[in-house]
Amino acid sequence: MSGTPARTAADAASSDVVCLGESMVTFLPSQPGRLADVPSFVRGIGGAESNVACALAAAGHRAAWVSRVGADGFGDHLVDAISAYGVDTSAVRRDPTRPTGIYFRTATDRAADTHEVAYYRAGSAASAMSPANVPYEALLAGRVLHLSGITAALSADCLALLRELTAPRPGRPLVSFDVNHRPGLWRGGDASPDVLLDLARGADLVFVGEDEAEEAWGISGAEAIRAALPEPAVVVVKRGADGATVFSALRPGTGPAHPGVTGTGPAHPGVTGTGPAHPGVTGTDTAHPGVTGTDTVTTVPALRVDVVAPVGAGDAFAAGFLSATLRGLPVRDRARHGHLMAAAALTVPGDLTDPPARDLADHLAALDDAAWGRLRLGPGWTGDDTEVRST
Repeated sequence: MSGTPARTAADAASSDVVCLGESMVTFLPSQPGRLADVPSFVRGIGGAESNVACALAAAGHRAAWVSRVGADGFGDHLVDAISAYGVDTSAVRRDPTRPTGIYFRTATDRAADTHEVAYYRAGSAASAMSPANVPYEALLAGRVLHLSGITAALSADCLALLRELTAPRPGRPLVSFDVNHRPGLWRGGDASPDVLLDLARGADLVFVGEDEAEEAWGISGAEAIRAALPEPAVVVVKRGADGATVFSALRPGTGPAHPGVTGTGPAHPGVTGTGPAHPGVTGTDTAHPGVTGTDTVTTVPALRVDVVAPVGAGDAFAAGFLSATLRGLPVRDRARHGHLMAAAALTVPGDLTDPPARDLADHLAALDDAAWGRLRLGPGWTGDDTEVRST
C-alpha cells in the first residue's frame, strides 16, 4: 500500500481516471483447499474497478472511485483502505438500508475446476446504483472513465446506468470498458451476457479475454473479436500465456487513436488522437468493417512469472495499459506496462500490490524483443532487482 494521503472532493475535477463499480470486502484463505476445509481467512478488499483505481493511484496518477457502500463497518473498511492508496473516494455514497458486499474465495486459479467463490452481494448497496442516484459530475470529471461488465450484471438499474454511460455523446471522457465476464453473476437474471457486447461497442477502449469472448458470445480468435467490436478505437484482446493483441484504429490523417488522451477542450471521445504513428509499434494494418481507416495490430508476448496467486492480473493489466495510455506511450509499451503490472499482482497473495517503480517499469518496457522474452519475474520483483531475471 502506498500510504499516499487521501484526496478530497476538491481534487475530483482533476482526476486522470474515474472508476465506477462495486468493491467488496474479500476473505482470503489461510491455506489451500476447499472452502469447507479452510480454517480461517484474512480480510482484504476486492473489486475490479477499485483495483484499477488503487493501482493507478499507487503508480502516481490521480484516480477516483465512485460507488455505493453500506453504512456499516465493512463499508468503513473499504473506503479507508481504498483511500489509503491515494484514491479519491469523496463521491462514494453510503446506503443506510443495504449492506456492503463480501465474498470468500479459494486460493486456486479462477479458471480451475476446483476454484470456489462464495459471494454475499445480492441486495448490496452497490447493486442499487442507478442513473438516478450516481454523482454524474464526479463520473465525468476525469480524462478517462473506467467501467466493467461486472457492474452491468448486478441489477437492472446498474445495467441501465452502464447503458447510459457508454452511449455516445459529445464531451464525454474516454470510456474504458473491461468486459470482465463473470458467468455466475448472470445466472437467473433477466439479462444475458450478450449485453456486454453492446456495452463494449459503445466504449472507446475495450479489454477482453479470448476465453471470456468465447464463453459469453461464442466468438473465437482475436480477429473475430475485433470484427465483432468495430466501433472502439482500441481493442485489447488478452490471450493468457500467449500475451495480448492490441487493435488500434488509424483514423485518416490523424494517426493512432487517443495517444495520451490529451483532449482537454471540446468533445474528446477518445478517438481523435493527433500526431504521427507511434514509434515502436510493429504489426500489420488490416481493415475492419465499420472502422473508419485501418488498424495497427500489435501483439506483445506475456512475461514468465513465478506465480504466487493467480488473481488480480486482469485488473492490473488494465491499470498498466491505462497508465501508459495517459502518458502517451507507444502501443507496444502500453501492452508491456500492462504485462508488468499484471506480473506485480501475480507475485503477491492478494489482488493488490505496489506497482514497480516507474523508472524500472520504463526500463523493462523498453527492452528489445529478445531481452523481453528472456525476462522472468519472481515474488518481490518490484522492490528486489534479484527477482528480475533473464533466462
